[in-house]
Amino acid sequence: MIIRLRILLLCFLPLITVHANDLSSESQLIGLWEGKKIAGPEIQGEILLSRSKSSWSADVSGYKLQVKNQNGQLSFSVPGARGSFIAQLSSDDNRIEGHWIQPETINNGMKYASPILLTPVSDHQWQGTINAMNDEFSLYLPVWKNDDGELSTFLRNPERGLGAFLNVEQWAVKGKTIQWLGRSFRSNEKVSLLETQIQNGDILADIRGQNYRLQRRSDNNRSHFYARGKYPNQYRYTPPLQIKSDGWKTSTLKAQNIDDKYISQFIDDVVLKSARSIEAPYIHGILIARGGKLVLEEYFHGFHRNKPHDTRSASKSVTSLLAGAAIHSGAPISLDSSIYKTLRSHSTQREESSKFDHNDITLEHLLTMSSGLACDDGDSSSPGNEDVMQSQSRQPNWVQYTLDLPLIRAPGSRAVYCTGGINLIGAALSSATGQNLETLFHQLIAKPLQAHRYYLNLSPTGEPYMGGGIYWLPRDFMKIGQVILNEGMWNNTRIVSARFAKKSIAASNQMHNQGYGYAWWSTKYPYKGRTIDAFFAAGNGGQIVMGIPELDLLIAFFAGNYSTATGHKIHREFIPKYFLPAIH
Repeated sequence: MIIRLRILLLCFLPLITVHANDLSSESQLIGLWEGKKIAGPEIQGEILLSRSKSSWSADVSGYKLQVKNQNGQLSFSVPGARGSFIAQLSSDDNRIEGHWIQPETINNGMKYASPILLTPVSDHQWQGTINAMNDEFSLYLPVWKNDDGELSTFLRNPERGLGAFLNVEQWAVKGKTIQWLGRSFRSNEKVSLLETQIQNGDILADIRGQNYRLQRRSDNNRSHFYARGKYPNQYRYTPPLQIKSDGWKTSTLKAQNIDDKYISQFIDDVVLKSARSIEAPYIHGILIARGGKLVLEEYFHGFHRNKPHDTRSASKSVTSLLAGAAIHSGAPISLDSSIYKTLRSHSTQREESSKFDHNDITLEHLLTMSSGLACDDGDSSSPGNEDVMQSQSRQPNWVQYTLDLPLIRAPGSRAVYCTGGINLIGAALSSATGQNLETLFHQLIAKPLQAHRYYLNLSPTGEPYMGGGIYWLPRDFMKIGQVILNEGMWNNTRIVSARFAKKSIAASNQMHNQGYGYAWWSTKYPYKGRTIDAFFAAGNGGQIVMGIPELDLLIAFFAGNYSTATGHKIHREFIPKYFLPAIH
């Protein structure tokens, strides 16, 4: 979903202005500048549903609303597009399980659906709590003077990685004006990106249509720009807490034969080191489990276990699990099912090739990214490229958009990275089961994984987007790797069949010099004189859940190096250098 940020940035870049009065010296610019926008959401807290003989009503944040009941589906919307609710009634009147839809965010312009459970407080009333995700956008600019006297800087934005697009490298002072110099996104030449001035010691900026007041920090040691303060203490290991509700058993590194010396060295040398570049590692969280027990849980830059994190394309592996879970549950769909026949209700405008037939595309082809559709995220001219799809306005239904793509090669003949194809899987599962995707996801994935908080990002037409970008609590997201390590099980609950789990990580195709199975990557590492296999879910910025079956090991990373090559260092460099040597 990079293009959405690019287009917003390019559209609003000419509007980025700073209004100022005076500027006394360059020395006043040196230091850390911060700005943060928190946009709610407005509707949070308690929700109360009431049932009378003929109708339902809702009480939420002071609004008293009528609730629609269409064939057992309850729904209502708060005026002013402040949010909406949807739930499917079941035969169990003791609980109502549904989802709260929060408005479009300033973060990326998308809506999110989060689970909500209402329990009875009387014979005719149910109460629950909306746990909407904070909509925030943060900017950090460290400024320092180089040996040549120039003021250097870069922009760090933990939520979306704006600094990779507004590639600021230098501040140049001319009178009362500050020029922000950096690399042009289009040409990579050094240019003046914008001009700013200081107003009463602050920088006032209009970025992407939002006003920000950048202020210089006086207490750098408390800023979340730094992993744990500008002058952090040397890292000391602390075992993770046992939290009964999430299902993880906990242990210690030592008890699971992991040498904390290597882990400590990584955190001290890499994570806690102050950054001087947008390319510097920006690790938000590290978790390790061995033998099914969580043994390490560390967070940085203000992140914590109860703060949901964007998992980007690593959520594609969740879509794979959902497909396997639907098959295991007995849904009328299989790996050999024709996607176009399953989605027959979608009329298509495609022109059939004389060589290939869209009806030959199966669920397995989508899982392995070998559909043959004209869909290549690595090619900006490809009509099915994710950025192209999300930036066009002709067809807001992204499922329909992908279905209408031409078929340019035989299904199964070659793997090409195609996010739109993974998103089709969700629509096919919903069509096959007759359930909306939010309910299907909650029943087959979230509930059995004991994941009580998550945030499904929604497409323009309101359906969950299964191509990536789900926000998870770190402990919960890590569980998807444990399911595969356990050959389809989480604790005592089977999520997918053992056969599906094994095939998921079998390298049936090759992409980017790595194996690719059912939306899971695979690689090999040298380890103590031999080679061991690893599988992993991967997302832009450094989102990793990696399993190494031979070592019964699971490693999860959450990071903010969006749209830079640094995120790839986690599995290519950091894991073999710091983590595997620690395993005995």
